[in-house]
Amino acid sequence: MIFETHNLKKPLVDYIESIFYYKGFKPDHSIERVVPTGHVFIIFELDGFEYHTFDRKTLKPNGNYRNVWVSGMHKDYLSISAHQNSEMFVIQFKTSGVSPFFDIPIHELNNKVIHAQELFGNEILELRTQILNAMSISEKFKNAENWLLKRFDKSHSAAEDVQSILKKIQSQPVSESSTIIASYPNSQKHLINQFKKYFGLTPKVFHRIFRFNEILKQIRNKQKLKWTDIAYEFGYSDQSHFIKEFKEFSGFNPEEFINFDFHKDEPNFFPLDREG
Repeated sequence: MIFETHNLKKPLVDYIESIFYYKGFKPDHSIERVVPTGHVFIIFELDGFEYHTFDRKTLKPNGNYRNVWVSGMHKDYLSISAHQNSEMFVIQFKTSGVSPFFDIPIHELNNKVIHAQELFGNEILELRTQILNAMSISEKFKNAENWLLKRFDKSHSAAEDVQSILKKIQSQPVSESSTIIASYPNSQKHLINQFKKYFGLTPKVFHRIFRFNEILKQIRNKQKLKWTDIAYEFGYSDQSHFIKEFKEFSGFNPEEFINFDFHKDEPNFFPLDREG
């Protein structure tokens, strides 16, 4: 399998989490669950396969995607296709980095997977063609970088005081959430509206998502886990609160999660049919 990431430079490095390309991926499953991470993605299919999203309960396809699509800011888990010998090119935006490249309020993408042509017109299909036909991986990255730089408009970024609140939410425990929000110089309603416009979700939802992802990092490949200690460490009011939120974001309670060995997989992608 080929997997490469692009070494980003300013200004893109301040707005893009990563740009990566892979080819020849051979998973041991056909459907995987993706947990919310606080990122928006533009996903280019380069292999000719049709990809799907799936109903959370029945796992029947409920969305079909080819060429290029955008996965918005999600607060719930999502089930997606995993194909054999797939070839994909992905742009992952930072939580604070989406709005300078998009022409709509980011909350309009919440909990959605959208055909990218609806947002960017034919230019995104032209970019896919350039990436697909590039003679080298470095040329693929360069084509994407040029397109991003062309679309980039710093004036569409959130104000510094709003970005400061997001940075605090990303770095401080959920127990500090009310204090962080109260430090904003305008009203809480104004802050929520700013977050939804520029980042997608509300401050408190982001705080919970960041905490959950930190838990996934902490428990990865651990041989012994004491859930009561983890719940206490991350500021949950009690064990039931922890279990409820864990299931909300992952679809599994903590014990199921460990029994399926998901703590041994990638932190945000979990196979649902390992024989697939």
